[in-house]
Amino acid sequence: MNLLHKELSYQIIGVLFKVHTKLGGGYQEKYYQRAIALELKRQDISFQEQVPVDLSYEEERIGKYYLDFVIENKIVLEIKAAPHFHNKDIKQVLSYLKKAGLELGILANFTKEKLEFRRILKGKN
Repeated sequence: MNLLHKELSYQIIGVLFKVHTKLGGGYQEKYYQRAIALELKRQDISFQEQVPVDLSYEEERIGKYYLDFVIENKIVLEIKAAPHFHNKDIKQVLSYLKKAGLELGILANFTKEKLEFRRILKGKN
């Protein structure tokens, strides 16, 4: 089975585990985002942070939301710091993929006890 963006996915997941190992659990999402950004820079992985995306209704802009990370213009990385994943988190990543025109997202959750992650393919969940 061929995984989409296999090597880059492994690099990202390695970054996530390193951040969780160094920081542990229990912090707010923004601190994990900052640490991830630092580690992505250290590993020379190109990324954009807090990427704005317009939300429209019948061709009219009604708002804006922000993608946590777009990595190498290939993968959306969404960060959470909650007790567990929710279905709404997965739906959120799927909508981000659609708006960003990308195929793969990684949803990462920094719980108090462990790091959870899930690869999400557009149209496959």
